[in-house]
Amino acid sequence: QVQFVESGGGSVQAGGSLRLSCEVSGYNYQLYCVGWFRQAPGKEREEVATIDNYDRTQYARNLQGRFTISQDNGKNTAYLQMNSLKPEDTAMYFCATEGCRATWSDFGYWGQGTQVTVSS
Repeated sequence: QVQFVESGGGSVQAGGSLRLSCEVSGYNYQLYCVGWFRQAPGKEREEVATIDNYDRTQYARNLQGRFTISQDNGKNTAYLQMNSLKPEDTAMYFCATEGCRATWSDFGYWGQGTQVTVSS
């Protein structure tokens, strides 16, 4: 089975930074794409960023360049660097994976999520 170990979430003051990690096991990581998503209380789940097996990336436009997705294929791990965090970034952040022909809405394997809380 595909398994996720997500880490790096926590509480930070506005303007701070966090780096989320998502280690995926149980499949051939190099043939899959990874996405980061988030969901705040009372809000719909939102796409944050994706990365494919050629390290091509895609971001939600409203992040204004503050977030960066990357990966280490040798460690089967994807990262989300979050800078200049704002209170509106507070959400549960989820790592997801799917074969690299997936669209943003096609991700079929999901981690349990890690909470990010940004205080003013």
